[in-house]
Amino acid sequence: MHLVILSGTVFGTADLVADEAQALCEAAGLRVSRLRLLNLDALLALQPEALLVCTSTTGMGELPEPLVPLFHEMRDRFPLLTAMPFGVIALGDAAYGDTFCQAGEEFRELLLELQAREVEPLLRLDASETVTPETDAEPWVGRFIAALKA
Repeated sequence: MHLVILSGTVFGTADLVADEAQALCEAAGLRVSRLRLLNLDALLALQPEALLVCTSTTGMGELPEPLVPLFHEMRDRFPLLTAMPFGVIALGDAAYGDTFCQAGEEFRELLLELQAREVEPLLRLDASETVTPETDAEPWVGRFIAALKA
């Protein structure tokens, strides 16, 4: 199973979560690629068999700048990812109310529109409740790995 991990962040926290997820996935025997050049052609060239998106939410619910071009390119070119397993880890702050983890919600919705298959429900990590989101994500990542191996 070749898993591609995408991350988008403002202050680096989503990258820390993605790094921890990568370590756990590799330890479980998955082949993992981290996509640093976030564009659709680079993603498709990796020929992923599964996707994991780790994203923070910025501003009033927007995607962080590193993920914006890929998100728009996927939405505009609409590459079907039929039945490709995926998961999303969303980071945000519940103090923002309606826009809490909205970037993760938007990426999840796009992947569903592209016919990908969510194998573990979206994980919302609240910055107002944790200072170690990479550790807090570990149980979810474990379930994600188990779902990919099932």
